[in-house]
Amino acid sequence: MNGKLIIFSAPSGSGKSTIINHLMNQNLNLAFSISATSRAPRGTEQDGVEYFFLSPEVFRQRIENGEFLEYEEVYTDRYYGTLKAQVEKQLAAGQNVVFDVDVVGGCNIKKLYGERALSLFIQPPSIEVLRERLTSRGTDTPEVIESRIAKAEFELSYAPQFDCIVINDNLETAQAEAYKIIQEFIES
Repeated sequence: MNGKLIIFSAPSGSGKSTIINHLMNQNLNLAFSISATSRAPRGTEQDGVEYFFLSPEVFRQRIENGEFLEYEEVYTDRYYGTLKAQVEKQLAAGQNVVFDVDVVGGCNIKKLYGERALSLFIQPPSIEVLRERLTSRGTDTPEVIESRIAKAEFELSYAPQFDCIVINDNLETAQAEAYKIIQEFIES
């Protein structure tokens, strides 16, 4: 039986990664979509495990060939994207494929797969709470935080285009809500 697609998008600091990591350890037969990138492997990263590592030239050629569901050039010659063939391979193996993508990529994947895909938007309770979370991390300068807040405001404008919005004002509640939504989708 073919798997389904579960798409997550959220502003930075919304708790998306924490929620996804929790769900990956539940009995939902979830598997991460393995993205492609044009950056070099870091540390012990292996091709085909964490990412498919492609040169910028090969990445651009595969874009021209229409081989990506979505992609983004984050910096000059630094690409990230999702290969259609890899997703199809995972779906054919019966895996429910999880995507952690930006809002535009999430909307594009949903458009392509329609009812086979569930799109979830993880939303902070407010911009003020998001600012507090980003500040309390202690990892970014005030300028970077303000840049992330500006991007978050843009991303929040896409929330209505997603199938479900999970407001993360309490992590355990948000995890339980996301689990219930995904379980019902997989079983339908």
